[in-house]
Parts: sequence; C-alpha cells; structure tokens
Amino acid sequence: MASTVNLRSRRSAAQLHALAGVEREIRAQDSHSRRKYLREFSQAFRTYDSLLNSQEIHTALHAADVVLVGDYHALPAAQRYAASLIEQRALAGDRPVVLGVETIFARDQHILEEWWRREIAEDELRQRIRFDLDWGYDWTPFHELLVAARDHAEGIYGLDCMPRENLRKIGARDRHAAAKIAEIRERHPHAVIFVLFGESHFAPGHLPRVLRKEMPATRILTILQNVDALYWRAAGERADKVEAVRVKDDVLCVFNATPLEKYESYRLFLDQWSRCDSGPDFAPTIYNLIDSLASFLEINRYSAHNGTQPKFLVDMLPEVHGSSSDAMLRRLLSRKGIGEQELETMLASVQERGSAYLSEVNAFYVREFHMMHAAEDATRFLHQACRGLPRRVNGHDTNGNGVRAGVGGVGPSDSFYMRVIEHAVAYFGSRVLHPSRPETEDSPALSRAALEKAALAAVRADAEKFETIAQEWGYRLGSHIYAVYLSGKVKQSGLRRLFLAHLEEPGAARKVCAAVIAKIRSASRC
Repeated sequence: MASTVNLRSRRSAAQLHALAGVEREIRAQDSHSRRKYLREFSQAFRTYDSLLNSQEIHTALHAADVVLVGDYHALPAAQRYAASLIEQRALAGDRPVVLGVETIFARDQHILEEWWRREIAEDELRQRIRFDLDWGYDWTPFHELLVAARDHAEGIYGLDCMPRENLRKIGARDRHAAAKIAEIRERHPHAVIFVLFGESHFAPGHLPRVLRKEMPATRILTILQNVDALYWRAAGERADKVEAVRVKDDVLCVFNATPLEKYESYRLFLDQWSRCDSGPDFAPTIYNLIDSLASFLEINRYSAHNGTQPKFLVDMLPEVHGSSSDAMLRRLLSRKGIGEQELETMLASVQERGSAYLSEVNAFYVREFHMMHAAEDATRFLHQACRGLPRRVNGHDTNGNGVRAGVGGVGPSDSFYMRVIEHAVAYFGSRVLHPSRPETEDSPALSRAALEKAALAAVRADAEKFETIAQEWGYRLGSHIYAVYLSGKVKQSGLRRLFLAHLEEPGAARKVCAAVIAKIRSASRC
C-alpha cells in the first residue's frame, strides 16, 4: 500500500513542474502576489481537520445564513460552482436565496435591476457595468451565474466599490461589502445570502472578521475553492478524489480544479491584457503541459538518438492555433488533403471540447482552455512524437516509416488495438496532469478475452462505433494504468516504454494491450 507521502508525490509531480513555470511568469507580470493582504490569505489555510463528502457539504450549507464563496476570478469553474450552490440551496425550498457579487459595483445596482426585470439585454448589461473595462475576466461563466440567480433567487446585488487596483484601500472595500451585506439582510430577513468575492478577502482577519462585527448573530459559512496548500495536502489521501475538506467548523474548501488549472487560466488573462488584443496566446500553456509530462516521464527533450528517448522532441513541438487563426488552419488542413466533411468533424470536436490535437498537421487548435481536454491532447501529441510523429500520406495516417494505419499489412483489428493504446495513454497522461479528472466506470471486466470480444464487435461496426468502442476501452485501460502508477507498482521508465512502443507492426498493438492487462492484473493481486 502506497504511503501518504508517496501518493502525494505521484499525484503531484507533473503538476508541480508545470506550475513552477507558470508561477514564474505570473510573478514577472503581477507584482501584487507579494502583497501582505494576499500573503495573509495564503498563510491562513495550510491544514484541514477532515475530509467531506457531498452530504456533509449539503448539511453545512443548509445550516448557514450567509455563505461566503471564494472566487478565483480567472477560473470559470469557480463561478459555475457558485451558480450550482445557489440552485441547490434554492431547490430545497425552505428559505429564499439572494446573491451578492464583487464583480458589479454597488453604484451600478440600478443597471442590474433593469436586467433583472428584463428591460435590457445581456449585451447592454455587460457594456453599462463596464465588465470588460473594469473587470476583464471571462464574461460567459459570470453571466451564467447571474442567470442562475435570476432563475432561482429573489435578488442580486453589487457589493464592490472603488478603488479596485489600490491594495492599500482593500480594507475599506471589505468594510463597504460588509455594510452592503447587512443591508441585504434587512431587505431579505429570511433569505440565505450567497456572497461571491475574491478568495483573498476571506482570510480570517479580512471580510469575515468585519462581517461578524457587523452581523454578530449571523451563522456565516465560508466555502473556499481550490486552495493550493490544502489541495497538495489532500493529494496524499488514499481516496482517489477528495471532493472537499473541513478546515474549521465554519470554513470548508472544495476542489473543482487543480492549482495548475487556476494559474494557467490567470496567465492566459495576463497575456491577453498585456497584448491588448482580442484573444489569449494558448501556445505557452500547451507547451508547458507537454514539457511537464515529458519531465514526468524522464524524457530528454534534446536527445539526438531514438530508442529509450524520442529524437529531438524539442524540434517536434506542434503549432498552436487559436480562433483568430481559423482561416489559416482551414487552409493548412486543406493543403494536407483533408476534405471539408472531415474538417467540419474536427471543428465540431473543438467546439465541444474547447481544443483538439490534430495529428494530421501536428497542430493544436484551441478555442477555449479546459484543463482536462488540453492535458489529454498534450499527451496525445507526446505519444505521437515518441513514435515518430505519424504523418498524412494520401489520406492515411502514417508514422515516420511510412506504415499506414489499416493498410500495408496492418488490418482493422490491429488498428483497433492501436487506438485502444492511444486512448489509454491519453487518458493516463490527462490524469497525471489533471488528477481531479473523473474516474471511468469499470465495466465490463478488464481481461484479454473481453477486449478481444470488443475488438471483434468494433471491426464489424461502422467507423463511428469502432472509435466509440476503442475510446471506452482505452479510457478504462488508462484509468487502471493510473491506479497502478499511484500504488507505486510501475515506475516512470516503464510508463515511458509504453509511450515509445512501436504499434504499427502487425500484431504489435495487440501484444502491448495484452502485456498492459497482465501487468494490471498482477499488480491488483499484490
């Protein structure tokens, strides 16, 4: 059984490497991170008392009069979690719900109420509250929060005041917010008040202390989100995924994103603000994920020889396209012989997932950053690079040796096993970089016989069903590989060999699948 320290190390190694680079870049662009007010927050929450499940969070939520929800402004998951809490509490039906937000100045309450009464549309609300000019983060998740509150609450209130950029005045903003929350209590005496405010305001000596002086008899619950120190400590728990922890009786912390996901989101905004253009540069984010996974696998990005290392991985790095280069990417794919229908299928996948790795042209296309999908696609690139970067030849995927998938002696059955391994590796890599990714359901039984039966069904099916079966089995296999890695029964060198395995020869992918299943079953018996 892996120790707590070992579990924490295995779950966190790749993320910590990636995080170090992001934090260096953030510190270079944002000097506020060293301010006393922010340090007080980071130093306040270092340990927790116990783990919490969904029912225990629910119980704590229902006992509170005021719920302070910590917001990491650059992370959409933070605003969406707040929206889910409001909906959950309102549906209980025992008390009304009200929302107060830092994002909107109290001076603009009349504009918010016009939108509440549906007298103005979303675009006018966004423009008149100067969301992009004065706030500058992602509008979509915040608008979703407002809509959820309009659907389920009996009021929305702006809580903030100027100046936002002057941290020497931040204490005055805390006192102002507390006074506004007290006013809300007078207007809605029976309601549960949800307050979404920047997480640093929720250090014990900041807004919570002022609010308790203002409202001494009120039951106040603080729900933090994704606090770094608590996340890293929870990574050592034996539970595969820790949903939340109790820091103190009146303070919880939930985990719906990783520190890497948080800071990459913030770095993208810093980049966008510094360049004053219409969209962020996703390339450093993608390259950081690739570099971190390569470091985790102990891959030398500068190796001049194939074998236990890919040759000059640093020279294989993919192009990264954003929505601003839509037309350019279309032309590039067209020149590579990709038809319009196949192109539209690719773009539809991007629309659904936010990003995709296009092996045909060794390029990423990113419209919206989602850590889970970006981590999976970064792994797909690294796996392809370790095998020599398959290229496109006359409409078929090939590797560096010119072996085509499904032709040249590699039949449909071999192609199925190859896809299973590719999906398994991609899922495993995504869990290494993003451990909070949901675990796959484990059925049917993981065995060679069951996989061979699935292969037979896939070969007889159409192309879409073929891919669905391969992905389902690949994700399940990848989930087991990650579990064996966490248990300490496979080393990075063994995982690297899986990335480097040549799958294109007849029967090779099937043998790799059999070997992986045997290793998993052996590890499970130990």
